[in-house]
Amino acid sequence: MQALTTEQYKLIIATMREGSGSLRANPRCAAVLVAEANLGMRIGDVLRLRLSDIVKDGNRYRLNITEEKTGKKRHFTVPDAIYTFFCDYAKANHIEPTDLLFPIKVRVVQRNLKAVCDLLGLSNISTHSFRKWYATDIYNASGHDIVLVQHLLQHSSPTITRRYIGIEDAKIEQAIAGHVCLV
Repeated sequence: MQALTTEQYKLIIATMREGSGSLRANPRCAAVLVAEANLGMRIGDVLRLRLSDIVKDGNRYRLNITEEKTGKKRHFTVPDAIYTFFCDYAKANHIEPTDLLFPIKVRVVQRNLKAVCDLLGLSNISTHSFRKWYATDIYNASGHDIVLVQHLLQHSSPTITRRYIGIEDAKIEQAIAGHVCLV
């Protein structure tokens, strides 16, 4: 699976929210993927998320969860816009703070994502592509700070993070392309 481009992310979310032709709109699945793409969480952790897992900490909101896969605490800041998005979503869907924000199964999200990608002619994209997009976007926006991205993804080493976002491959291709001397 690959990281999304920003254009693909926007197109997938818009299509999933609005539907297209015979494809029904699915705002819940769109919201799940928006959460994954904006918090860098794994899909399983997003689906276990409750509004009460986001706590006020001074002048910020932060996550207060334990990752299912790693068992590590996740206490990163939740941007105000994302917190507001979750609050609005919960209110519109009559979800209490201690209820699951997204009471659906991973398979449902995967099936809906596949249908949207098939409609759009996109391949090699999965729910995990949204976490990879988050990582790649942060990496590029931070001036290629791999340690920052490692910390945000809670990887054990920068090497794992480099491999995760495909830096080695890109650097190898760039080095080969930049080293041509025909004289």
